Amino acid sequence: MLPKLTASAIYSTLGNNSSLVPLAVKDVANSLGLTAGSYVTGDSLEGKDRFLDEFGTQAIWLFGLPVYKKITDLTLYRALKIDPKVDVRMLKHPELLDKAIELSPYVVKQGARPKHDILKEGLIAMKNNPKFSKTLMVSKFGIATLLTIFSYASLTKYRHKKTREAAKKEILAQRQKEQAAKQFPFNKPSFSSFLNNRKNDNTPAAPSFTGMQGFMAKAGEKLQNFMFDPVQNLMIVDGTITTERLKDSRNKQEFIGYSIKEGATWAFMYFASQPIQKFLENRSVKKHNHSIDLDARVIESEDLRKAFANKAEFEKQMKAFPIKGSDVEIYEFLHKNPDNVVVKMAKKSDEIITLGASDNWLNKAKKMLHLPYLEIQDKDAIDTRRFLDIGDADAKSGVKGIHTKLNKLYNEYLSSGKGLDEFLNMVKKHKRNAVKINLGSCVAALGVAVPLIMIGVRYLSGNKDFQVKEDLEKELNAQA
Repeated sequence: MLPKLTASAIYSTLGNNSSLVPLAVKDVANSLGLTAGSYVTGDSLEGKDRFLDEFGTQAIWLFGLPVYKKITDLTLYRALKIDPKVDVRMLKHPELLDKAIELSPYVVKQGARPKHDILKEGLIAMKNNPKFSKTLMVSKFGIATLLTIFSYASLTKYRHKKTREAAKKEILAQRQKEQAAKQFPFNKPSFSSFLNNRKNDNTPAAPSFTGMQGFMAKAGEKLQNFMFDPVQNLMIVDGTITTERLKDSRNKQEFIGYSIKEGATWAFMYFASQPIQKFLENRSVKKHNHSIDLDARVIESEDLRKAFANKAEFEKQMKAFPIKGSDVEIYEFLHKNPDNVVVKMAKKSDEIITLGASDNWLNKAKKMLHLPYLEIQDKDAIDTRRFLDIGDADAKSGVKGIHTKLNKLYNEYLSSGKGLDEFLNMVKKHKRNAVKINLGSCVAALGVAVPLIMIGVRYLSGNKDFQVKEDLEKELNAQA
């Protein structure tokens, strides 16, 4: 389902460390800064080379895995008649899987014959074939990853070839202009042989994926932790991109540039956000006594304001939530108490995925076109195919974490001495500021600081010109 573009949804997405959107924003800033820097230090040819490198890689990096996974869903999974939304992580919790089967809402595909109870049958099929389900999911992830890596390798090979050809054309055009009066012998055998000499072509060969395949085979279970987190998915692809960029650098200048860029990318794209976020959250508590660790959609919701306003009912619902119960007890409670404040806020922050997510624009379009579509009676019902994180023993994550954070914020409100609207407005303000500071600092580092550092290194090295073109001109001189 397409998200509503409300302010709270935007801040929620930009502040979510498991969302691809903040990564895309950071990468666009980085790409724009580096492309501008290439035009400043080099020439239009280097700028074009950098543009293709940055934005072409960005498209593959962001969309490669999701697209190839979707293709696998529409081909392999459909051919095997297996629901790709059934999460194999549920196999680690047999009791929860049994409870999910028991509590699955009835969903059928209208227009299809025969009709099937889609959710329940998908879960039962996974339970009856656990090894096959795991193997299929790992295979899907492996295929999508390898195809994404291959797409990047193909782009790199094309870019190197394209830039080399463009550089040759520029150099030859310049020479023809300078030597027109001297009738420079372009058809000189040694020079012609150079143009046709593939042995001297510096275009790198497509990388071998044997090492990557070996890594994936040995990693086994560890890779399963990456399969369902889109950000961690990208880390695997990015690791390959970083390795190939450094390994296949065309010269020392490019190697140094990539070393700076890739180091900064890993630091500010993946690792800096969570420590910055934690620092800002702790500062908000110490300085203002406002917890801002809840999702922005929860903090800014009218449901939260109404819940805090009715103190007796809020406290009653918080006590009703079986925070110390077993995972099965909590799971059953979530299904049978949709109006509980913890359940409602867990759904609002996507800790719990509802069937409304499946009633998306595509499903609605199928209905309009009289194609088989999912008939969903209760969009607020829990989608039992999805993995539901109950939370750890310390109640700091998952649905338990929602309970802990709500309770903490409520107690801060009671002790603040402020009116409810004033208190929640301050919490909203600090949450938004934290998101802006976190994302803004990373964008500034990647989009401004890193390009300036790379420009400075080029000038300090005494060779700011595009070395790829310079090296090619030397080869042409040697062959002339």
